[in-house]
Amino acid sequence: MKQLRTPIVAVLGHVDHGKTTLLDRIRRSNVTAREAGGITQHIGATEVPLTVIKDICREVWNANVVIPGLLFIDTPGHKAFTNLRKRGGALADLAILIIDINEGFKPQTEEALMILKTFKTPFIVAANKIDKVPGWKSQDGSPFMKSYSLQDDVVKQRLDNKIYELIGELYQRGFSADRFDRIRDFTRNIAIVPISAMTGEGIPELLLLLTGLAQRYLESNLRLHVEGKARGTVLEVKEEKGLGLTFDAILYDGTLHVGDRIVIGGIEGVIVTHVRGIFRPRPAKEMRLESRFKSVESVTAAAGIKVVAPDIENVLAGSEFETVEGDEDIKAFEDRIQKEYQEITIETDDEGVIIRTDTLGSLEALINEFRELGIPIKKAQVGDVTKKDVIEASANRDELNRVIIGFNVKLLPGIEEEAQKYGVRIFTDQIIYSLIDNFTQWREEEKRKREKQKIESLIMPGKIQLLKNYIFRRSKPAVIGVKVLGGELRKDVKLIKPDGTPVGFVRSMQKMGEYISVAKEGDEVAVAIDGVTVGRQIEGDEVLYVDLPERHARIIERELVDTLSEGTKMALKEFLEIKRKENRFWGK
Repeated sequence: MKQLRTPIVAVLGHVDHGKTTLLDRIRRSNVTAREAGGITQHIGATEVPLTVIKDICREVWNANVVIPGLLFIDTPGHKAFTNLRKRGGALADLAILIIDINEGFKPQTEEALMILKTFKTPFIVAANKIDKVPGWKSQDGSPFMKSYSLQDDVVKQRLDNKIYELIGELYQRGFSADRFDRIRDFTRNIAIVPISAMTGEGIPELLLLLTGLAQRYLESNLRLHVEGKARGTVLEVKEEKGLGLTFDAILYDGTLHVGDRIVIGGIEGVIVTHVRGIFRPRPAKEMRLESRFKSVESVTAAAGIKVVAPDIENVLAGSEFETVEGDEDIKAFEDRIQKEYQEITIETDDEGVIIRTDTLGSLEALINEFRELGIPIKKAQVGDVTKKDVIEASANRDELNRVIIGFNVKLLPGIEEEAQKYGVRIFTDQIIYSLIDNFTQWREEEKRKREKQKIESLIMPGKIQLLKNYIFRRSKPAVIGVKVLGGELRKDVKLIKPDGTPVGFVRSMQKMGEYISVAKEGDEVAVAIDGVTVGRQIEGDEVLYVDLPERHARIIERELVDTLSEGTKMALKEFLEIKRKENRFWGK
């Protein structure tokens, strides 16, 4: 008889909608408070045995199940982690899509649905934070139906309205859904379970449904029997006191034994080693935070495990591992991993930022996010920031690309000094969306500064009316009152008539007795014009235009026209018409 493996359940949803808090409640731990920024950054694994599930569900338990329990994978919440969630989705047999019932659908909710749809992963919607519904009276740890029955009618109606909104949102996306107690066929309809991850309300029904779905409805579709070689995904490589170098992993198929020969994806190629020891966390404990482990001779999927093995210094977090027997197995694994890594990493001679991350998953995530934002990437690799990265970043022609992005990595000694010397900016963070936000905010600010400098260096369009009643001097220089009809007038600009005839240049300007360098639309100022005499070249009542250099006119017309006021646009249009009458190719 084949041995049943533990079904894997992925927990997906928008950031801050309560994924980790839900698992905290189930495992009675507090991972959220210890996570950087309170947000899970890597896939975590928690094995919850059937005995624990039965204990939580004791008031509603009516199932006859033989699965060993459930292995929860807590997937990151920010949309940049699409690929990690895709892996979680692909790896998962079932999923919980957690939605804040008060906020409803968010961008990452949409994304999670897309992933679940892509991988055809059966899922349940956990409508979280019912305790935040106005007027709700919380019943700690209670089944939802019991809590619901104790609420006032007006509160019940509020909750029902929110659930109907979720049903409508899911229907628009091609899913038939209803509140779990109103569903007869769970294979055709998505169950919505109202819960509070904080108070534990509704969690008994949620776990009961998950175990029931795995056992009664999905066994024919899920590969719930352990078969074939042991396969897993590496979460993290770290030094453990008394054990040496170890790696945490999710074993998702087969049975792994002490002494097995395994092959793992590494930074510089495939690593072949053997299992010296296998350790498991205590039941219902999040394995990344567990300090007490139990040594075992073998472990059957699915499970979160810690493996002791030699020569794993360069193992790549996020890579796969599997047991092998001969060279053919190793070669097949090597070919597959090499192809995957080549698809992820980027190294070109083109312009772009340098990306360094701690795992393959976060590398994939950042690459995808930066591509979506249209930010060029010169190189993207797993590992700490090196001096070579600084030199490569400094070789970019564009200063906006002389940047190194580091997610959850270290800066090797002397890097910051080196970066300063070469004019390279380094952005590092432990929270991926903060990292992206900080970088993009800096980039936008730099672009605005450049734009401002560019505009300030350009001669801008201007249209002025000479005021004949205010002629203060007729020549050397002519001093006359003018009104700015459109655009602006600056010191030192050349002026032309509507027929294109040159009319000297602006030596200086005064407004209310004070010298100024720029006169804006609507201003009336006294202008000293060199190279012209009133009564000869001009009469003193003409309309004149600022004579723009052709290069400046092209930039303004092609790049800045949408930022101009209506008066400036009109001044530019009339000026271009003057020039193009003289030369039909001017400014084209």
